[in-house]
Amino acid sequence: MKNDRIILGIDPGTNIMGYGLIHHKGSKIELIAMGVLKLGKLPDHGLKLKKIFERVSAIISEYKPDELAIEAPFFGKNVQSMLKLGRAQGVAMAAALSLDVPIFEYSPRKIKQSITGRGNASKEQVAAMLTNLLLIPNPPEYMDATDGLAVAVCHYFQRKPSSDGEHYGSWKSFISKNPDKIK
Repeated sequence: MKNDRIILGIDPGTNIMGYGLIHHKGSKIELIAMGVLKLGKLPDHGLKLKKIFERVSAIISEYKPDELAIEAPFFGKNVQSMLKLGRAQGVAMAAALSLDVPIFEYSPRKIKQSITGRGNASKEQVAAMLTNLLLIPNPPEYMDATDGLAVAVCHYFQRKPSSDGEHYGSWKSFISKNPDKIK
């Protein structure tokens, strides 16, 4: 496993897409950037998808992530919303694939569980945990940004064996066994 990598996490959306980038170096991770792409004012779904492709491509070109982690669409009652969200996810994935960035997908429940220890945690709980653990000085205006960051951190936990071969599935298990490694 590569111990020096950049991970891009994406929380896909057709009104707001959140993203976060972390740098995994040695046994530590640190925040590189996070933000949102606001799409609500675009009049057409096709234009939103084009903008998602362009922005994800630009983020990849700027930060050169080694891997992309993305939240899988959840199955809701509104089929039209689910289809639009799936298209947004697919376009973000296509942008990564077009630039040879490997993709990893995680369910919303898995992401929340990795960050907070609870699969039914609220967005606020996820944001608070990330703010404290990554020492984020100014929490973002939109929690979609911390949602994107959460996907990247979840991927880090899922794909990170420790030096003794142990696999951590959440912040809680990592911190309990490595209190000295949090900056």
